[in-house]
Amino acid sequence: MKRTIVILASALATSGMLGMSGAFAQASAPAASAPQASSSTAAGTHAAKREARVEERITYLHSQLKITPAQEPQWNKFADVMRANGQNMGRLYRQRTQAEQTQSALDNMKQYAELAQAHADDMKQLVDAFEPLYDSLSPEQKKLADTTFRQREHEHHGHKAKSDAPAKP
Repeated sequence: MKRTIVILASALATSGMLGMSGAFAQASAPAASAPQASSSTAAGTHAAKREARVEERITYLHSQLKITPAQEPQWNKFADVMRANGQNMGRLYRQRTQAEQTQSALDNMKQYAELAQAHADDMKQLVDAFEPLYDSLSPEQKKLADTTFRQREHEHHGHKAKSDAPAKP
């Protein structure tokens, strides 16, 4: 069961958090070289979009997993960790984007290591928040969770189910 939780949380983070943060970093790159006023406006816009994507993901998962009123306390803790992780990754990617034109190769590697460590720490927090929620799910809800997170993992990595793949001539 621990393996399933780690896989599920990993799928969530890589598909939800990291994907959002990567898009945020790419979208922020042009803003980093723009004048300060427009840069802070662009950063605010990107932060709002990232937060909206996190909220969309939270709403989607809440619906998909059919969270009951009794499960709301565990769900809220999990959702709060998702939000905090999204903010943390956004902050770190923003710092990386702002520094990438002036930092040395060594500084770049150190910053990437910091980002990777933060991701690992965030994942640990996400797993810790997800485990009591997962344990509270009914067998039907656990199947929904397993399927939902598995699908997101495949979508994130560009894989499609064999039935979704076009037939080869």
